[in-house]
Amino acid sequence: MKKSGWRVLTAVALVAGSCSQAPPPADLVLLNGKIVTLDDSLTEARALAATDGRITAVGNNEHVRRYAGEGTRVIDLEGRLAIPGFIEGHGHFLSIGAAQLNLDLMGTGSWEQIVAMVEEAAAGTEPGEWILGRGWHQDKWSSTPEGSVDGVPLHAGLSAVSPDHPVLLTHASGHASFANARALELAGIGPQTPHPAGGEIIRDARGNPTGLLRETAQGLVRRVYAESRAGRTSEQVEAELRRQAELAARECLSQGITSFQDAGSSFQAVDLFKKMADEGALPLRLWVMLRENNESLAARLADYRTVDHADHRLTVRAIKRSIDGALGSHGAWLLEPYADLPSSTGLNTTSLEDLRETARLAREHDYQLCVHAIGDRGNRETLDIFEEAFGDSDGSGLRWRVEHAQHLHPDDVPRFASLGVIASMQAIHCTSDAPWVPQRLGRERALQESYLWKTLMESGAVVTNGTDAPVEDVSPIASYYAAVSRKLGDGSVFMPEQRMSRMEALRSYTLDNAFAAFEEQQKGSLSVGKLADVTVLDRDILSIPEDEIPGARVDFTIVGGRVEHER
Repeated sequence: MKKSGWRVLTAVALVAGSCSQAPPPADLVLLNGKIVTLDDSLTEARALAATDGRITAVGNNEHVRRYAGEGTRVIDLEGRLAIPGFIEGHGHFLSIGAAQLNLDLMGTGSWEQIVAMVEEAAAGTEPGEWILGRGWHQDKWSSTPEGSVDGVPLHAGLSAVSPDHPVLLTHASGHASFANARALELAGIGPQTPHPAGGEIIRDARGNPTGLLRETAQGLVRRVYAESRAGRTSEQVEAELRRQAELAARECLSQGITSFQDAGSSFQAVDLFKKMADEGALPLRLWVMLRENNESLAARLADYRTVDHADHRLTVRAIKRSIDGALGSHGAWLLEPYADLPSSTGLNTTSLEDLRETARLAREHDYQLCVHAIGDRGNRETLDIFEEAFGDSDGSGLRWRVEHAQHLHPDDVPRFASLGVIASMQAIHCTSDAPWVPQRLGRERALQESYLWKTLMESGAVVTNGTDAPVEDVSPIASYYAAVSRKLGDGSVFMPEQRMSRMEALRSYTLDNAFAAFEEQQKGSLSVGKLADVTVLDRDILSIPEDEIPGARVDFTIVGGRVEHER
């Protein structure tokens, strides 16, 4: 019989004529594929069997078809590529779902288009209701609006179409937001409002707020938004978070992601994840970094450390902090001023003293520490804090991580390997940002220190991959393509010497991501005994012409031997 172009074979036909004693039947059998295992003992196979959530056989068709019994689901891959399930190495799980419930500004090419979208939303929303959106990026607009400050317009046009609605539009990076007049008024932001520590309220020549809020300054408006929703019941809060989780899970599974490393969730979110896992309502695996202040962490870390809960559906063993912002919003902390904003070296968003205390807590409670660092100074200061926390011991056993590690002074590159620090990077950021990175840093500096994947790998560092979704689309295929091509939309290649090989890029999305979470014994390769997490693609991204890679589609996403997505 045919299903979605795949032959689903009957178990009886597969085992008929077998002379040897058949093993206990598996739940799932894959046959006739190109199965790339990333297991050095058997790098490639044709077939695979899974029982009770784990891989029970990998090998040739004749060997594996013996595991097919009456209740086994058997899928003929018809030569297609099967790989270890993609592991998203750094993303924001609930935010993926939340982004689908608000204005999607990712594809907007002008400020005028954004204003029109807000106007339409305001027309269909009760006065006083908040309008939220995310995804705009001023460097991707066709032109800079007249009268802009730091490349971003004044709020007047936006405020004119939404006088009765507070509006907050988050930058694609998440490190800046734009507010209209009503939102600024509710937050009490005016000409005399001081910059909060680690943030900036951008003002025009007369000292009036433009609407742009960098880094921690976003919190001035976000707090007002949170207060407006404080009257919700606990049931309403949980229902909203659950909806976000369900939307995020569906999107991730459709992209071939079987595990997701969540870069910062609250205790409240973790409580929901655990509840969903216990209910069997979490269809992929989550590895979570806690994002709370030091006071809360000190009080609750011991209670929240969780490893392999509910059949490996939930692990909580890391802490997320941020030392700086993003390059696109001029928030990345630099050793030298921005080339296009000489008055600024970016922002230190969390004090070094605070981060040292987080490092102490992480060591005390056996958590990994994962620090967002994008600028060269942000990375240097983070490595200094890590080195101080390690003391005389080797940090490799702790597997602490620098999240992003995008711009590194050459002197700091070898420190990752020597300290045993993981460079948790996102290849798609390189090709997305490259058109304007030289503008921010100056061309020579950009070429010297930006997105140094190969240099880090050659120095002995572990480099992982992901998307930082919803900053970028959560597609592993897109980030994989960026890793192996570093090709921009105009066909040019940004620093081709830093490209990964196709197999290196696949490892960065599977086995290396598993290692970065202390999970390499359970996932990341297709080996007997490991979790049966498999992604099946409609074409071989390891061998097809490079420019065809972005067209690859996910045909099956298998988590624990269960097909969770089928195209």
